[in-house]
Amino acid sequence: MAIPAKPTSPEMPWKTRIAVSLISRVTDLCCRSDGTLNRRLLGFLELKSTPNPIPVRGVSSSDVTVDPSRHLWFRLFTPSSAPSAPASLPVLVFFHGGGFCFLSAASSAYDAVCRRFARKLPAVVVSVNYRLAPEHRFPSQYDDGFDVLRFLDENPSALPPFADVSRCFLAGDSAGANIAHHVAVRACQSERKLARVRLAGLVVIQPYFGGTERTESEIRLTEAPFVSVPRTDWCWKALLPEGADRDHGAANVSGPNAVDMAGLEGFPATVVVVGGFDPLRDWQKRYYEWLRRSGKAAELVEYPTMFHAFYIFPEVPLSTQLILKVKDFIDNQKS
Repeated sequence: MAIPAKPTSPEMPWKTRIAVSLISRVTDLCCRSDGTLNRRLLGFLELKSTPNPIPVRGVSSSDVTVDPSRHLWFRLFTPSSAPSAPASLPVLVFFHGGGFCFLSAASSAYDAVCRRFARKLPAVVVSVNYRLAPEHRFPSQYDDGFDVLRFLDENPSALPPFADVSRCFLAGDSAGANIAHHVAVRACQSERKLARVRLAGLVVIQPYFGGTERTESEIRLTEAPFVSVPRTDWCWKALLPEGADRDHGAANVSGPNAVDMAGLEGFPATVVVVGGFDPLRDWQKRYYEWLRRSGKAAELVEYPTMFHAFYIFPEVPLSTQLILKVKDFIDNQKS
């Protein structure tokens, strides 16, 4: 029986290829060589969506302010077909991608993704609008993420009555997956424990991890769509403290400055999603292996023909498969 040849390029519909090319060009155009961003141009070119209290395809949305002094807020997505019984739907706290520097909870792509999660899981989705680098470096993004958890813990009326914060899942893609991991760690380390919110699971979709080493996948896929190695290097410099290298604990989570995960109680079960044409795939698989070595429950889901951020493009067939996989993961944690 013949063994199928390994794919030499990612499966990407022509519509997606055009979109990825345009987004990459806009991103490069807005990144200055001095490490700053042209925010005005970026804001002009970025497509955004407004919240809609009237259900659209079965999901309504609204924006909730957490701390106006730092423009910290989240977009709340609520399925209109939610059950009448109290505390019956899980809560998915979602962190968007964008290399810590780009996009927001109002970005059209992530507004659409969170609507799909709310409708298909179903779940109450909290999409966090955290501060961006380079204007706000580490640890601003992690502070914002953890403070949203505290806000949900202390303000139950911010969510609909059928939202069950005792089944709270942290999720994110790319940089958002990195943030979700670190927020989960903080929640476990905090001396002041959350009273109502309980972390039931962690969903990290193609997490944005790195290190000073160049891995095999980074070398082989240096000029990959979206997350070329030069772009990831630029974003790490924008995020990390002055003088820090990529072995900083924010980037190389399983490296020389790693948290002692084996001794961290309460870290939730985790599903790690990896794409075959993602330059960061080796770092993502190391993360999974590190969790397993540390005695944590972790599952690896691989899509060999997929590129970084594939699932935000609804025309990519596997994007729906991934969302259904997240649904299975959440359902399994309940059981």
